[in-house]
Amino acid sequence: MSKLVIVESPSKIKSVKKYLGNGYNVMASVGHVRDLPKSRLGVDIEKGFKPQYINMPDKKDVIKQLKDAAANSEQVLLATDPDREGEAISWHLAHILGLDLNEENRICFNEITQTGVKTGISNPHKINLDLVDAQQARRVLDRIVGYKLSPFLWRKVKSGLSAGRVQTAVLRLIVEREREIEAFNSEEYWTIDAKLKAERKSFDAKLYGTIDGKKLDTIVNETSAQNVVDELDGAQYIVSDIKKGTRNRQPAPPFITSTLQQEASRKLNYNGQRTMRIAQQLYEGVDIPGHGATGLITYMRTDSLRISEEARAAATKYIDEKYGKKYLPSKPRYFKTKDGAQDAHEAIRPTDIFMTPDSIKAGLTPEQYNLYKLIWERFIASLMAACVQKTVAVDITAGNYVFKANGYSVEFNGFTELYEEGRDDNSSDGAELPEMNVGNVLKLKSLTPNQHFTQPPPRYTEPTLTKTLEENGIGRPSTFASIIAVISDRNYVEKEKKTFKPTQLGFAVCDLMNEYFARIFETKFTAGLEKKLDKIGVGELDWVKTIADFYDDFDSHYKKAERSLDGKRVKVPVVETDVICEKCGRKMVEKTGRFGKFLACPGYPECKNTKPMPEDEVKQPCPKCGAPLLKKISKKGKKFYGCSAYPKCDFASPGVPTGEICSECGGYIISGIRNRKYCMNADCPTRQSTKKKEK
Repeated sequence: MSKLVIVESPSKIKSVKKYLGNGYNVMASVGHVRDLPKSRLGVDIEKGFKPQYINMPDKKDVIKQLKDAAANSEQVLLATDPDREGEAISWHLAHILGLDLNEENRICFNEITQTGVKTGISNPHKINLDLVDAQQARRVLDRIVGYKLSPFLWRKVKSGLSAGRVQTAVLRLIVEREREIEAFNSEEYWTIDAKLKAERKSFDAKLYGTIDGKKLDTIVNETSAQNVVDELDGAQYIVSDIKKGTRNRQPAPPFITSTLQQEASRKLNYNGQRTMRIAQQLYEGVDIPGHGATGLITYMRTDSLRISEEARAAATKYIDEKYGKKYLPSKPRYFKTKDGAQDAHEAIRPTDIFMTPDSIKAGLTPEQYNLYKLIWERFIASLMAACVQKTVAVDITAGNYVFKANGYSVEFNGFTELYEEGRDDNSSDGAELPEMNVGNVLKLKSLTPNQHFTQPPPRYTEPTLTKTLEENGIGRPSTFASIIAVISDRNYVEKEKKTFKPTQLGFAVCDLMNEYFARIFETKFTAGLEKKLDKIGVGELDWVKTIADFYDDFDSHYKKAERSLDGKRVKVPVVETDVICEKCGRKMVEKTGRFGKFLACPGYPECKNTKPMPEDEVKQPCPKCGAPLLKKISKKGKKFYGCSAYPKCDFASPGVPTGEICSECGGYIISGIRNRKYCMNADCPTRQSTKKKEK
């Protein structure tokens, strides 16, 4: 009889089986097999918040197959993912398969490599019930909040809405930032910039202060700025002081879950869900030519900056061989994991340093290659020598004023030879300045007063929101992507130039939650509850008491809200536009439907006129019926172009029709990504030949 190893994902089976060899049967649970029922609360509040788990109906066949295999196996080993969720799945599997919780039948693979799998299989242990309790506590809390507040929103606002313990706190952050922006009073100020020339090279200097060492007061208007410019008319620009120095720029640490999502957004334009999906594939294993199914990165749900000495040694060897000893730091670099981190796994790193991105590119999809390259380069760079820069700060006297110029030059590029971390702003460290000496007289090329206005705090982008959630301890990094997706899918926020802006619905829901549940969704309270859940995971708190303490407070708020809003509904303000309804003359308003925003007459039901948003109209008409085409969004979030005459005309295309007809099959030619033209008929011979070339 063989031993049965149960993993979570079917895509992991091939990789794990390769390393275990004969004597092992590897099967997948395909995620959770037991959960709370969808049709009812599923938590017995009166009996200590006892969860009422059921076998998931859609896992009926999987459960039967696992039971049959377990009955015919010498031993069952539970190898679900090495995190709180994976521990709970193993616990549920143990219950379904009748395994003894006192037996050491739990194994963990921190990486799907020969070393990782062999280490895991050699170190079985008992299921960690503290981690299981932490997951149960989180699941029960989220069920109670969601199950009570979502129907509350349906009754008081509109159907189809949802609220969640962390989701609502995140929405609150976005709404509060928008309110800050709306309340911000912009103030005018002026700066004066001089373009100077030395040694045949021009550079910029900014007016700083006066020759008596005082920083100049803010120049508040054009008249004041022009007075300074007039005072400087005919002045000589003389170098009065030069300060030179050296600074070492240290590389960023290897990725953890949150920083991977941030950097993938900055550099690859991947949202959090896409990043985690690709990272899961790289962790579980990819079929690499010459290597077979291979796990390429360590576990991607981690908050630790720790790396193994084996990986450090391999990276050091690679850096030495590829770049030379000068690219290695004088002593090994260690990164400190932040306080409060679970530190259960290593940082995200490649499992084999010598599997460079380009060497395995043929076995990866473009998005897998991009993310693997990002992870690989970040890890190698984190262990390389610092970048050494020569800095220079120059004071330039002109009349009674002092201008300053700052710059730097790279003395040794260090880790920047391979990788530099992206930025969330457009700031720079300055430019290289020409050689100058104290007493040099510089040539003035221009003196320009520039008008500015103070700016409100920026809206959150996905990277800055992820960073804020992590810094404030709201939720867990592994859930950030799904939380952001939920508030977008519920139309609480919308994207505007890659930033999150609350919709009127988002404002209404947030204001309602703030009025009646302010403390529960307050940032510090949410973060504090998150810390309690972490303490449950290490056995420091009892999960039932933690939930009971939360529930007493939550339930009193909930009952008060129900009493206060009895028989009342919250009206969501509509956004009025300048578009006039041609049927009744009213100004049309913005509405949101299954395919996104559209214009509707506020006179409904008397007037049922609707229109697409102006920016959603496509100039090219429908090739099938000649009606206007509209840009739409599918249920899965994918963009497509559909006929405005739907359902009379069912034309839909992933690209914009060009008006041309395919010479091979008579289908419509469309323009897709990067304006590549192709026939929209999937069975067209031209499409088939293209696929063969791509392979």
